[in-house]
Amino acid sequence: MLRGLYTAAAGMVAQQHRHDTVTNNISNINTTGYKQNNAVTRSFPDMLLSLTGVKEGEGKVIGHVNTGVFAEESLQINLQGDLTQTNRSNDFAILSDIAVPGITFDASGKYVAPTGETTFQPQAFFTVQDIDGQTRYTRNGSFNLDQQGFLTLSDGSKVLGTNGAPIKLQPGTSMDNLTLNKEHQLINSATGASVGQLLITRVDNPNELIREGNGKFTLKGNGNNARAIAANDRVEVRQGYVERSNVDPSQSMVDLMSAARAYEANQKVIQFYDKSLDKAVNEVGRI
Repeated sequence: MLRGLYTAAAGMVAQQHRHDTVTNNISNINTTGYKQNNAVTRSFPDMLLSLTGVKEGEGKVIGHVNTGVFAEESLQINLQGDLTQTNRSNDFAILSDIAVPGITFDASGKYVAPTGETTFQPQAFFTVQDIDGQTRYTRNGSFNLDQQGFLTLSDGSKVLGTNGAPIKLQPGTSMDNLTLNKEHQLINSATGASVGQLLITRVDNPNELIREGNGKFTLKGNGNNARAIAANDRVEVRQGYVERSNVDPSQSMVDLMSAARAYEANQKVIQFYDKSLDKAVNEVGRI
């Protein structure tokens, strides 16, 4: 009987994790470049049940049963978010639709081959250097100028150029004087000179990105999954725009209520088992 109690308790833990994940998505609906997380749950290893009262090896297998659910991980959805026009010269947004020859991705940015092999659509990211000098990736294109003239994020991370160095503007140059061309070069409109070229990185498997906070990601492994975009990659950077989060508010509210209802249902099951055990100990056991 306790198997059901443990199963319901595992369900409550999993639904709480799902509820927390959806709540975090909703709270970041207005966060520039935020990518939605989805909670993934898996069943505990199946347990074979056999009829009792027979000799060993002669039991009749009656099937499999899952002994609960486990909130294994949260998967990031890296699909393109909508662009919002801000008309600010220091705002940039990536519009990415990178194709892979011979593959047609579905609406979730995934392709499953007949052999079962899964391929995810590559994504493009701005490349920045955090305050510790480490390379990070982001879709947050709301840049600022610090006191030294470096192009930075709000947390102080410096935007990198194609030369691998942080982009630095000459003294007296403001963002209002800069325009972005098709080669992602920042051009000083007053002099016509280039002050730097944005380094846009292509990540072939975006599921290998690890969220670090402040809209930044680091890449697992040795970095072979990332490289500068090629000329034939369908990637566009627009100035005066920002990318909104790709969270679906309506679906998130549905998921939130679904998780709450499932949590409540598992809670009722535990209450039922508690009453049954109370009766077994205090009433049946007294006889």
